[in-house]
Amino acid sequence: MGYDFDALTARRGTASVKWDEYGENALPMWVADMDFRAAPAILDALQKRLDHGVFGYELLPQAYYDAITGWFARRHGWTGFGKDDIIPTTGVIPAYSACIKAMSSPGDKVIIQSPCYNAFYPAIRNNKCLESHNTLVWDGTDCTIDFDDLERKAADPRATVLLLCNPHNPAGRVWTRAELGRIGDICLRNGVFIISDEIHCELTYPGHDYTPFGTLPPEIVRRSATCCSPTKAFNIAGIQIANIVATDPEVRRRIDRAINDNECCDVNVFGAAALVAAYNESEDWLDELRKYLYDNYLTVCNFLRDELPGVTWPPLEGTYLMWLDCRAYKPASEPGEGFSARLADFLRDREEGLVLSTGTIYGAAGEGFERLNIACPRTRLLEGLRRLRDGLRAYAGREK
Repeated sequence: MGYDFDALTARRGTASVKWDEYGENALPMWVADMDFRAAPAILDALQKRLDHGVFGYELLPQAYYDAITGWFARRHGWTGFGKDDIIPTTGVIPAYSACIKAMSSPGDKVIIQSPCYNAFYPAIRNNKCLESHNTLVWDGTDCTIDFDDLERKAADPRATVLLLCNPHNPAGRVWTRAELGRIGDICLRNGVFIISDEIHCELTYPGHDYTPFGTLPPEIVRRSATCCSPTKAFNIAGIQIANIVATDPEVRRRIDRAINDNECCDVNVFGAAALVAAYNESEDWLDELRKYLYDNYLTVCNFLRDELPGVTWPPLEGTYLMWLDCRAYKPASEPGEGFSARLADFLRDREEGLVLSTGTIYGAAGEGFERLNIACPRTRLLEGLRRLRDGLRAYAGREK
């Protein structure tokens, strides 16, 4: 079946965070949701649930758990868990926040591989823990893990948790099985519990297969919890549904206690219906979406090479978020600190503004970068690239 990802859906005026946060002339390519309508099977399931007309408290049916386990077994070869290992919750952010609460104590250190998803930081602070940065290495060509530094950070007696992003947001890396195994081995040897945020797991591109952390050796998996959700890949983030998979009974007991302490243990009726429809009936939609997104990525690469040769980026292996190093467009007289924020403000506030995510919201390692969301119809993408080109050239030429 063919799906029309070129269709332009008007989102302004719908109370959209992405579209209604800024002015009418600004083109938003920042927050991580897509400008595509959800898969028809999901829309049908939501309409059926709506037509019932009663939205009381609801038990999650066996079909909910079967959809999750069936999807990950069929799609990713992850078969080592069942219904009893799944803890439903309202979203991936509450999920990993509860996991931090369960597996750490105030004053402990949580290792993060920065630059990393900005919501990691408040989750650590809100649990009264401290950040420990295992900063990714950017060599102008790729982002890689500094394993020597990770060994040192994990050996710190105060480090009790590593909060992993798999695939990584914003760098777009899809960690290989070897990389994940090395992370797991280091953490296991040092008594560091791993929480893996895998919300972007379905959005990978040719040559880069997602490896569920839960498919690593059992001794590593028992000291981990995986947070997953269909919301990112199927563009239903506003529906709020997620799951934690923890195969060790004691770990699961502690996480379940934290979920209840945080009072995010009940999910909404639309979330359950959407998840089942996504996993059971929308695989072909997702496959076509991934092809479209990959073509969008190639479009951006070609445009940047031709029009903005000073911009560099890690190859996009997963997610729909490109991590753009824009430092070549910083005027020589301008200080490096604060450049990302100044550039983002400049691009946004132009007559034809472009809204990107400022690199430093992902940590100090994001200085000089901007995050670009490419999950939109191609005509909209090309308009955004034109605005990026004009804005960067204008910013670089201000001192001339």
